[in-house]
Amino acid sequence: MIRTSLTSLRSHASTGTLKDSCEDPCCFSHHHPLIFIIIMPPQLQSQNQSAIRVVQGDLSSLSSSLREFIESSVKLCQPDALHICDGSDEENRAILALLVEQGVIRNLPKYKNCWLARTDPRDVARVESKTVIVTQDQRDAIPSPRGCGAGQLGRWMSKEEWDKAMNLRFPGCMKGRIMYVIPYSMGPVGSPLSKIGVELTDSPYVVASMRIMTRIGKSVLSVLGNGEFVQCLHSVGCPLPLKKPLVNNWPCNPDLTLIAHIPDQRKIVSFGSGYGGNSLLGKKCFALRIASRMAKEEGWLAEHMLILGITNPAGQKKYFAAAFPSACGKTNLAMLKPSLPGWKVECVGDDIAWMKFDKEGNLRAINPENGFFGVAPGTSTKTNPNAMETISQNTIFTNVAETSDGGVYWEGMDEDLSEGVTLKSWKNKPWTPEDGEPSAHPNSRFCTPARQCPIIDPQWESPEGVPIEAIIFGGRRPQGVPLVYEAFSWAHGVFVGAAMRSEATAAAEHKGKVIMHDPFAMRPFFGYNFGRYLAHWLSMEEHPNAKLPKIFHVNWFRKSSSGRFLWPGYGENIRVLQWMFGRINGETGAMPSAVGYVPACDSLNLSGLTDAVDQRELFDLSAEFWTEEVQEIKAYFEREVNDDLPAEMERQLELLAQRVRRIS
Repeated sequence: MIRTSLTSLRSHASTGTLKDSCEDPCCFSHHHPLIFIIIMPPQLQSQNQSAIRVVQGDLSSLSSSLREFIESSVKLCQPDALHICDGSDEENRAILALLVEQGVIRNLPKYKNCWLARTDPRDVARVESKTVIVTQDQRDAIPSPRGCGAGQLGRWMSKEEWDKAMNLRFPGCMKGRIMYVIPYSMGPVGSPLSKIGVELTDSPYVVASMRIMTRIGKSVLSVLGNGEFVQCLHSVGCPLPLKKPLVNNWPCNPDLTLIAHIPDQRKIVSFGSGYGGNSLLGKKCFALRIASRMAKEEGWLAEHMLILGITNPAGQKKYFAAAFPSACGKTNLAMLKPSLPGWKVECVGDDIAWMKFDKEGNLRAINPENGFFGVAPGTSTKTNPNAMETISQNTIFTNVAETSDGGVYWEGMDEDLSEGVTLKSWKNKPWTPEDGEPSAHPNSRFCTPARQCPIIDPQWESPEGVPIEAIIFGGRRPQGVPLVYEAFSWAHGVFVGAAMRSEATAAAEHKGKVIMHDPFAMRPFFGYNFGRYLAHWLSMEEHPNAKLPKIFHVNWFRKSSSGRFLWPGYGENIRVLQWMFGRINGETGAMPSAVGYVPACDSLNLSGLTDAVDQRELFDLSAEFWTEEVQEIKAYFEREVNDDLPAEMERQLELLAQRVRRIS
């Protein structure tokens, strides 16, 4: 059979038929007036498996490398039509209308332009066990763990295994569906710190969500020109006609779900899941796994960190970055409403930071995302009033509960329902508190534009980024770990990040109250060997004229012996940020401890707190607890990082052990 490529197809346009409408239900061209579709004569169609209708956009205007990516993917996936996204409001309205027509989303009339999606219960979170890095050498992707069994710092797949997996899943996977071409920028369009990706997907839900989470469309193609881009291919894995009915009208293929990253080719391939972390490929896949590999090669940092600006009553402003595991308060801190008069917090980003030294040695950061993909449960007017205001319009909610008056609900929302209002759970069934299970899935989400945040920072889209003066690590530690401490040095700070541990959250497959190692809050997101990642962080000290940020560790979640939180948290966390602010300026007192510098007596501002804070218990360091912590970190390093652990990390661990032995 002679293959006629999409490129050569254009030369045969004169032999085709031009139509201004299409009755094919898979085409949906009626959403796009004045768009012409090329229909090939039967004799050419029989010779050409790749001939395809272009329902929007101009394929010939794209660069040769982008056309080649699209053409090869069309030949593989065999969609019925091609739609090149332009990012316009008209396109977005058509996509949302299509999703409503397909039963994937519902309008929420209580709010302005808000929508609710319910997924198949088998497709509700990132699937770490099915997320892999594909390299020639396993050690390029993950350390070789000591002993038997797989390590916890990522999953590797050989190129040979990946070829087999690809061939099992992708041939014909988009039959009956439209392939959407999404050109997107990670970071402000045209910024020297930004990168461009192109995602091909058969999910209009992904198109609508990527429009919120990234900058998409014509402006991105203009900046891309003939330049390099990250290739992203995604399919829900449900060709039409369906072999079995969908659950909640949500197409997915959980039995064959696989998310692969091929860093040598700057490529991401995802199959079988429609959930955000697995399908919005600009999110964790590009922004962390692929970008962290890019950052290593190019001398910068791609991190799972929020970015916030803090202004003190005197008008002095500083920018901090902070790394917490998912559902540990990143969004709450990024949108903090300070309790202290005269202090102001503004949000640059709530999840990802790309950081690079400028010519003067300042570590400058951008938020590569355009929206917030936040965990809904626990978000309320008490915990995060700014988030609640942000999500009141132009938001896609997924797997939250629905109120009978056209709104949303979840556990921890702390809002009383109006009299007579009833709930449907995320499972699309009537729900009452007596049901004994949550109304919203613990990992239910809101996807909302960052520009709507009432405290969005004026510099959040600054092309040169904002200067970072502090980096904060933290997690949920009910016992033993003090409220805040400062690292003794940059190398010690890298060790603090490497030794991070936290209670598991609902963002992935892990459940329960297990204390997990989550170094740098990056455990599921490393794009290359963690030991080499640590060496890369340590190398930042060698950058010419580097003005390295101070590094801190926080723990908002320490509890008393009776199970009560020792720190009020939320808006009161500004008191801890105030102490850090003073430390950067050399104005706030601190004293050395086994773990780092802790606030000196009376240096932490507790004035005006309505409830007494037991500062002694909040900062108590137990020799027994920290002896066990040292042993656990040592065992983890030996087991998971093994021969790839930098010698400096071993030295820092021994220094911690020596200090712990001196605890009286």
